[in-house]
Amino acid sequence: MDSVARQLKDLFVPIHEVAYMAEEPDEELQALGYEGYWPLYFASRSAPLGKVPAEVVDALFYNFAPGEVAACVPSCWEVATPEAVLAARERGCVKALCGILGDLADDPVVARAGELFVKAAFSVPVEGRMLFAGLRSLPVPEEPMARLWHGATLLREHRGDGHLAALVAAGISGQESHVLQALLWDLKPRAFGRLDPLSDEQLETVVDGLRSRGLVNDEGWFTPAGRKLRTEIEELTDEVAAPAYACLEADEVEELITGLGPIVAKINAARPF
Repeated sequence: MDSVARQLKDLFVPIHEVAYMAEEPDEELQALGYEGYWPLYFASRSAPLGKVPAEVVDALFYNFAPGEVAACVPSCWEVATPEAVLAARERGCVKALCGILGDLADDPVVARAGELFVKAAFSVPVEGRMLFAGLRSLPVPEEPMARLWHGATLLREHRGDGHLAALVAAGISGQESHVLQALLWDLKPRAFGRLDPLSDEQLETVVDGLRSRGLVNDEGWFTPAGRKLRTEIEELTDEVAAPAYACLEADEVEELITGLGPIVAKINAARPF
């Protein structure tokens, strides 16, 4: 059986990711004046940090190609303030979730799951988790659906900060992490959209770096060592995420898994990718 960290990840990640898969958050941010996807993405995700330099956002987001962040930060703050962006993002995500879930949006499990997600997120230290710390400094919404999305986002970024630490410990760069993810999904790296900004030459340099360390074979697929390392990175991510759930009783974990099952299934069915 998967660990609690892995089981709960499969619940909170889809809830959080309406921020990227649904139209409503983009529409709310576009109403502030943002044009194109990436400026509003970088503004909305980095807003808990305030108006920090591109170098800081690049370091914390980890796996964007050279120049991608600097093309949007700090110019994104000429459009709207971090506070306005955060409010717009939350409004859009709540609208999206309510639209996807229909009658399920009023289910008592929404309020209960939001309560438990927030409980977990505030039970652990923030040391070494910069984006999580920024999010946790924000007020927790009172409205149930907003609280559910906020709690899911806290746990997603807590896990994300830990995942980046695991990648750094394994000596895997941001672009290398994309290649490993593509291979995990049985995709050639060029077919993985997040590698689109790299030229063919740049991408081959990244793959060659993995090949030289015995992680990728001559055909560009995982070696046994490469697959083992990627598995170990995910296991370490689970391990360092686990303390957030130590505060939950076994029946509370089961309550989340059982109660959110139909909600997450409906969100996953609505995903455009």
